[in-house]
Amino acid sequence: MKQLSLEKLNDLFALIGQTEALYLPVDDAAGQAAYRRWQPGYTLSKALNTVRSAKDFFFPQTENLVDFKMQGKSIEVIDPRTEQENFVLFGVRACDARSFSILDKVFLADPVDTYYQSRREHGTIVTLACTRPEETCFCTVFGIDPAEPAGDVSCWIEENTLFMKANTPKGDALLTLAAPLLSEGGDDAVAAQQAATRSVLARLPLAKLSLDGMGGESMLKLFDSDKWAELSQACIGCGTCTFVCPTCQCYDIKDFNTGDGVRRFRCWDSCMYSDFTRMAHGNPRLTQRERFRQRFMHKLVYFPANNHGEYGCVGCGRCLSKCPVSMNIVKVAKALEGEVK
Repeated sequence: MKQLSLEKLNDLFALIGQTEALYLPVDDAAGQAAYRRWQPGYTLSKALNTVRSAKDFFFPQTENLVDFKMQGKSIEVIDPRTEQENFVLFGVRACDARSFSILDKVFLADPVDTYYQSRREHGTIVTLACTRPEETCFCTVFGIDPAEPAGDVSCWIEENTLFMKANTPKGDALLTLAAPLLSEGGDDAVAAQQAATRSVLARLPLAKLSLDGMGGESMLKLFDSDKWAELSQACIGCGTCTFVCPTCQCYDIKDFNTGDGVRRFRCWDSCMYSDFTRMAHGNPRLTQRERFRQRFMHKLVYFPANNHGEYGCVGCGRCLSKCPVSMNIVKVAKALEGEVK
């Protein structure tokens, strides 16, 4: 375990920023946290979660895939990618850190998405343990321990000290870089903080949320439930839940005529939209009920059925706090609980 006085935190950021791009949560004018590239004067946000997750760094909202230059009957195909720079994501919470393993199962499975793969290879994840989880948090339901976050480096802040522990070769390299600022110690302080945090987690309103019966074993029964009509009635199909979700991975691919060629790009899409997966013959899900069911069946049933029981949700609570009609995955799970007993 390594430790650093918080008085030297900006020195740590400056040291990392000399060799790699460094991103950390910073409060905006409205008091909401968002990842920004570090520069002198930036202060690490104390917010529990950023408005949008760190997913953006590996699967950005919009991304240029390929360019086409056309001259007569000649077409030149241009790969717009340049050498990806190394970067460090500092202050990632345990729920968002788990989301990367879920995204890996999608984008690193054959055929590998080389755009995503390159960013994962160049990124170093520095996580930060939670000490004040909110009532909307339910990450522990999915086996996530916010007091012991995964990542290349795990961090804890206690009073005036930052404690750091390397978990991977990338983490070792980062702590080696920071060695002039670090000293040994902190095991007892971290253990005490972890015990206090886990005590709070056990008392959260959603700590005992049950997912018994979810997964592939009850797929048809859950799919055919008459609860979907009632649950989906309030949904306005705005897609907010998908855009703040750290694990949603749906996207659309479009071509844009630039005037002297064509740019092909991809952008996030939402299964809650009426034109999602629309094909030549039409849309396979014509009603809001069907689209609503697809989203939550994927998170709670389809994904775990195909990924050894791992759910497509990390319990970050963003959809609970951001949905304009207060409809979310927790309400769906509770409503369906009786269907599988």
